[in-house]
Amino acid sequence: MAATQPPRTQLEDDDEQVEDEQFIDPNDVAEEVPLEGDAPMDEDEEEQADGTKEDEEIQIDENTIQHFEAHNGSVFCIAAHPTQPLAASGGEDDLGYIWDVMHGEEVVKLTGHTDSISSVEWSFDGEMVATGGMDGRVRIWKRVGKQDWKTWTFLTELQGPDEITWLKWHPKGNVLLAGSNDATVWLWQLPSGNTMQVFAGHEGPVQAGGFTPDGKRIITGDAAGTLIFWDPRSSSPVWKISPSDARFGMGDGITAISTNLASTMAVVGGAEGELRVVNLAKGEVIGALEGHKEGESVEAIEFVDWSATGAVGGTASIVATGATDGKICIWDLTTMKLRTTLTHNDSITSIHVSPSSTGLGHHITSSSSDKTLKTWDTRSGQLLAEHRGHRGPVLAAAVGAFQEYAYVLSAGDDGVCLVFDAKL
Repeated sequence: MAATQPPRTQLEDDDEQVEDEQFIDPNDVAEEVPLEGDAPMDEDEEEQADGTKEDEEIQIDENTIQHFEAHNGSVFCIAAHPTQPLAASGGEDDLGYIWDVMHGEEVVKLTGHTDSISSVEWSFDGEMVATGGMDGRVRIWKRVGKQDWKTWTFLTELQGPDEITWLKWHPKGNVLLAGSNDATVWLWQLPSGNTMQVFAGHEGPVQAGGFTPDGKRIITGDAAGTLIFWDPRSSSPVWKISPSDARFGMGDGITAISTNLASTMAVVGGAEGELRVVNLAKGEVIGALEGHKEGESVEAIEFVDWSATGAVGGTASIVATGATDGKICIWDLTTMKLRTTLTHNDSITSIHVSPSSTGLGHHITSSSSDKTLKTWDTRSGQLLAEHRGHRGPVLAAAVGAFQEYAYVLSAGDDGVCLVFDAKL
């Protein structure tokens, strides 16, 4: 699809100013009345599709702060507000929610999707939140007023892509990027909702991507194994690496991408456990990391900054990668060698670095299909905490901070979101 020339925005000059749900309490049930003609089921027969007992309660861990149960089905995505104790989640029930992390209470229901919500993301300043769905819709909500964070209103719906695979906001401005199942990548400016670019050049679903931390470039990867580096002001690639490149070799698809804080280097993960290190200035593969089991998809990659500030422009060379083999590998890219390996009992679904504002930027939290999350010290490899309470796979997670609090958010296949204390 041809794209029109975008209007001038903050992307053109980096120096310019960028601009109460009620729940049924089991104790309130006075009497259980069986349906006529149906014999009561034995206790061990009362299982749901996910293998859990219908009356099974959430197993609250000792470091659990709160839980949120409004979703009616699996919760696929969750995000922590950048400054406030708020979470946004979306799931199989075609609904999203903004909810209070400290009290587990609904703030607003995010409606309007006709299929599962696959991605939810806050804008850089937390004034807007975006939901992306398998229906191809991207819906934007904004905060009303400046008195508090309890009132939100629907802003606009962005259309164009097919099924949304991921959403990413620009790190400094109100610009939203989306990957799609139809091999396109879309860029919009908010609050106008104007389409800035439609990036075409992929040969399969765009499964991973985002802005570089400095906000000046975009990197995307698809299921056909093609990696593309873009200037947001142009619909033509800066460079492109195809799966036919012998050093790259991602023919079974790209599944995860992360860029270092200096925006000079990316680590790319593949469906067969491959990991490649790419120089972004030249578009060249400069290293291969071998640590995950062959045939096991890399699901998460995160750079970890061991410095005190974690500021953009840092030279962090430590990266954590997680795969369906249940392993988290901690790499030192100055030597291209494995430092340590951390493990779960099932597939890794996500990895998240603790906010640098907490002074815990060397900590990561991993989520897994083994129903747990774990917080680790990447410098020593020490397991600091294991977070339990989910009755099924943990599908997504996030980390947040507010005042003296640091917390981990989790989204489960069991339809529940949990909040854990991360100030360890």
